[in-house]
Amino acid sequence: MIKAIIFDLGAVLIDWHPKHLYKKIFSNEADIDYFLENVCTSAWNEEQDGGRSLKEATELLVAEFPHQEENIRAYYGRWEEMLAGAIDGTVEIFKRLKDSGNYKIYALSNWSAETYPIAVKRFEFLNWFDGVVVSGAEKLRKPFPEFYQLLLDRYNLKAEEALFIDDNLRNVEAARSLGIESIHFQSPEQLEMDLKQYSVL
Repeated sequence: MIKAIIFDLGAVLIDWHPKHLYKKIFSNEADIDYFLENVCTSAWNEEQDGGRSLKEATELLVAEFPHQEENIRAYYGRWEEMLAGAIDGTVEIFKRLKDSGNYKIYALSNWSAETYPIAVKRFEFLNWFDGVVVSGAEKLRKPFPEFYQLLLDRYNLKAEEALFIDDNLRNVEAARSLGIESIHFQSPEQLEMDLKQYSVL
């Protein structure tokens, strides 16, 4: 029986993407893709999710790509511009689950400890959770099993009584390997259908 719902945040409840910023900086899609695939990469960003400081991360890349210094510094200097807004359909589902009173609701997010407070100021619903575990603060991140276990242990949850929602299939599969029922998020509409299949909505 499901007693706890665990949400990822980025691309599930919040429309965050570096492209929202870099569309303002580069004049064409090819330049944006090149920059995000070769300079400010996903792998580089995940190190900040794992606890590396934004300053250290930025200086490492500036030293490696000095001709891209301005664009690299924009990544965290203008980070808030990567937040396009809430994904309203998912927030509405979150509110319905919360208002039902049937579930404890948690967030398990790969997110820098330095940028997460910016999101909290902007999105009121981030204060609705019964508990939040942010990777950058813990220096642990998805898909490492210890990160999921940290949330389970901290809030006295049983894996078999939890349902996890994430847009990244790698993270979903990691949760399933721990015995946590999981939904691979693709849209609010699909999420609602899946939650009905679990008799959660």
